[in-house]
Amino acid sequence: MIVIAIPRCAIQTTMKALTAPLAVFFAAAATAPHGVVGFTTTLLPSQTTLYSSSSSLLRNGNDDNTESSIDVVSIDVSDLGLTLADLEKKIPIHNFSFESSGYQSTSRIPDVNDDGCYWVENAEDLDVTLRIPGLRGQPAEALSVLFSTTTTSITAFGRIVWSAIQMGISDTDDCTFLSMDGEDGVPVIQLNVRKRDLDERWGGFILQVGEDSIL
Repeated sequence: MIVIAIPRCAIQTTMKALTAPLAVFFAAAATAPHGVVGFTTTLLPSQTTLYSSSSSLLRNGNDDNTESSIDVVSIDVSDLGLTLADLEKKIPIHNFSFESSGYQSTSRIPDVNDDGCYWVENAEDLDVTLRIPGLRGQPAEALSVLFSTTTTSITAFGRIVWSAIQMGISDTDDCTFLSMDGEDGVPVIQLNVRKRDLDERWGGFILQVGEDSIL
């Protein structure tokens, strides 16, 4: 008997290419009311049994009320050839799809939070939208972006006016930008920053605003 404690949020993680046997297991696990799943099988199973029980019961090791506390769900997976080895395999991170987002300040003054940087992180890249108040009045056509593996710099008329150290290492050969006029005279700069290491989560775009940046 293998008992696997799986948070419900982990069960509901979006997966792009999960193998069929494990997909069946997780789909059944998602129906467990307490998020604690037990799994029993043989090397060539004809039936997989999933049960849920309260975490306190498992933690206290109290087996007296096991029968009355367990809801049993049986699923026939004999045609899938599911084995214990299938459950022990590490699923490559590329089989998962995740997306996170947030706001960061573009000012180098610690007490100022202008929320001028909106980032959306995916497994392979980040989409970043910059609205830097200090660029108010600058024409979008005069702005450009310089990418390096660890920094991003914005220029106006060829002069660096803002820069930032990134949260991770980027692939400069696959980074792009687009500038356009925005509301209240503040131009909008959209960046697509490709990650060098696809299995790395940045958790944001700006690690530190450069000393050469405008306020």
